[in-house]
This record gives sequence, structure tokens and C-alpha cells, in this order.
Amino acid sequence: MVNVDLPLGLVNTDTKAKMAANICFLEGPAWHASGDLYFSDISGNRILKMASDGAVSVFRADSGRTNGNTFDAQGRLVSCEGAEFGPGGRRRVVRTDLTTGEVEVLTDRFEGKRYNAPNDVCVDHQGRIWFTDPYYWIDRDSLEMGAEAVYCIDRAHVRRVVSQPQIGRPNGLAITPDDKILYVVDSHNVEGGNRKIWAFDVQADATLANQRLVFDFGRGRGGDGMRLDHQGNLWVAAGVSKPRNAFETAEVQTGIHVISPQGKLLGRIPIPEDVLTNLTFAGKDFKTLFVTAGKTLFKIEVNVSGYSLYPPLGG
Repeated sequence: MVNVDLPLGLVNTDTKAKMAANICFLEGPAWHASGDLYFSDISGNRILKMASDGAVSVFRADSGRTNGNTFDAQGRLVSCEGAEFGPGGRRRVVRTDLTTGEVEVLTDRFEGKRYNAPNDVCVDHQGRIWFTDPYYWIDRDSLEMGAEAVYCIDRAHVRRVVSQPQIGRPNGLAITPDDKILYVVDSHNVEGGNRKIWAFDVQADATLANQRLVFDFGRGRGGDGMRLDHQGNLWVAAGVSKPRNAFETAEVQTGIHVISPQGKLLGRIPIPEDVLTNLTFAGKDFKTLFVTAGKTLFKIEVNVSGYSLYPPLGG
């Protein structure tokens, strides 16, 4: 490639392009048995829907800054309405009946305080809803919690199951098909912050025990969203093209990092985007992977079926 200098005299010698606006930031993909893929645009404050023919439409114009999405066993869309990328975040977890359009607020406060910015969510076979509540945005004056934590909604009861200092900043999470192990991404891009994946044993009363390290991303940008396949492997969106601050390196390349339950890195599927956010398995055999990455939605065919509560494999 030929190196061409700046146009002499027409711009300053130190001229660099700066971001004027972040128009689109995709997150939270979730696939429905109808063939529709739902995913968030946090910057655009909306939830989008892509049909099986690739046509993209707006499902919800005012999403409350929704981040993570998933489906429960009844095919209802569970969404984390956050508080980042601008005003209008509702800081709650909601469930949408796609047949009636009814939106049910599952929780908007814990012990009387509003959540920070609900981020990612998963549902187990018992109907318990697990979600993370970190805060990645700049202005922290509006925060009420004083902690960044993981919560479980068990029927009408909400329990804080793990918090700081056990975990630095919880992000993506996934639960095994037998409901026995909860994996949590700990992604804290500050000096000495964790870029790790933890595993916890899930007790009958929805408490967590036996915290253990599964994988450490070092000083690079660690994981964000995460899903499991039917072999038990963790598929993690991680990496960044350029370090975002002095406490982060580019040693973790962008891509989907596949990690065994024992913590062995099995490989990486490269994704040509600056920041990867999340992923989901889709299709009749769940061998199609959709990845949200900044402004782009990627599609990858794989050879192993992903795990999904809804619809179940073969269902």
C-alpha cells in the first residue's frame, strides 16, 4: 500500500479524525423459533428484528437503552433495559409477550434502589432469571446501588447472588443445561481490573458457591457476551483492535474465543471489527452463530450445536 501524506497546507500537520457521534452500537442477539433474530442498538435506543430473509426492521423504537436479550422457555423476550449511551435508560428487566405485545416489568429496584445498568441475562429450566448489573458509562452521579453485581429473579423474589469484591464488574453470563453451573464474565478495564471468566455452583435456593477461575484474558479486553454449545464449551465475544486506555493492551485479538469447561482455549474465530459485544446460536440445528460487533452483525456457520433454552434443540 502506498503511503500518502496529508494534503500540504490544506490541513494542519497534526490533523486526525475524531468521532463526532456513535450512531449505532449493537448488542444482545436472541433468536426466536419463528426465524426472527432480535438484537439491540444501544446508541439508537431501539431493538431491531431481522427476519429469516435478512430484512431488518425496528421491533421497539424506544428500548430504554436495552442491552442484553434472551428468550424464556415460553418464547417470551426477556430484556435488560440499561442506562448507557445516552439518556432514556429505564434500568430494569422486562419481559415481552410477542403474541400480545404486553411488556411486564420483572424488576426495577433492589432493596428500594434503582439498578445501575442491567447488562446481560439468561434463564434456566426452573424459570429463574439471572442478570448482571455493571456500569460502564462515564457519569456515575446517578447511581444508587453502590455495587455492581449479579442477581437472580426467582418467581417474585430478587436475590443478589454475587457482588464486589468477589467479582469486579460482571458482564456476560450463561447457565449450563442442567442448571448447575453459572458462568460469569468479569470485565473491568481499569488498572488491575479483572478480565476473567468465573464459574459458580448453583445451589437449590439460587445461591452461588465454589467460585473458581475458568479463564484469564490478562490485560487485553476480556469477554463481553457468552454462550454455551452442547459440548459444554464457552463461546465468548472478546478482544479489541486498539487499546482504549493505558490499562488495556491489544493482546486479546477480536473474535469469538472458544474455551473448554476446563479453561483451555480451543481457538478463536476472527471478527474484523473494533469491538465485539455478544453472540447467539440460531437456526433449526443451532449451528449458525450471529455476532453483534459494534456497528455490524456477523453470521458464521459452525459444526456444533449451540445450547438454547428456547426453542430446545429439535423442538
